[in-house]
Amino acid sequence: MKLSHRLQSISDLITKPYDHIWDCCCDHGHLGIHLLMAQKAEHIHFVDIVPDLMAELEATLTQHFSPDQLANRDNHISQHWHVHCMDVGQLPLNQYSDRHLVVIAGVGGELTQTLIEAVISNNPNMSFDFLLCPVHQLFELREYLGKGDFAMIDEKLVEENRRFYEILHVSYQPDCSELAHTYSPTDKVSAVGNKIWLANSEQDKRVIEQYKQRTLAHYQRISYGLEKQGKPNSVAHIIEHYQAV
Repeated sequence: MKLSHRLQSISDLITKPYDHIWDCCCDHGHLGIHLLMAQKAEHIHFVDIVPDLMAELEATLTQHFSPDQLANRDNHISQHWHVHCMDVGQLPLNQYSDRHLVVIAGVGGELTQTLIEAVISNNPNMSFDFLLCPVHQLFELREYLGKGDFAMIDEKLVEENRRFYEILHVSYQPDCSELAHTYSPTDKVSAVGNKIWLANSEQDKRVIEQYKQRTLAHYQRISYGLEKQGKPNSVAHIIEHYQAV
């Protein structure tokens, strides 16, 4: 299965060992199926709230990824897939004591934050990682992460079909968890990002510059609209952050 550049980039950031990966808002399950085939974790969970989609996905997984078929791929690795038709906020992470990665992609930053808060609320005193790829509202999401018990593991900027995506791999470590303060304060999530602005090629430079200009133009339009309506300029500080990059 050939993944889109965005989904492949999400997969490429999964380099840490996990026991459970939760592919949330998984739609047709393309990313989760790839993670299953790539043996990224012993347990791959497919999560979405749409019953018809999940029934179709479960039928596909049953047909092509039965326990016997998985065992034949690699006799040394025991893999399992699980389909959950449920709200992402209700993930039962606390039923397992293992290492978890929760992937939330393809929804807005505001909804992503809401889902993160729900997952944390329903799994108190646990540490786990998130892999996030929202479609917009990145600054607001990053600002929320930067103020909370989150540490940046890795981040990446990708372009696909003339759209830009930030992928954020973060660790959640509440003070009460045994993993608290594993990361240093310098690993706090930046409101505009750090590594995503570092270019390794001319292509990277082009993507970075286009993304910066498009992002600035977006907030400048909002700023102009607010000023025209005589409202407080609530995005002036955001523009300053991006101009300082």
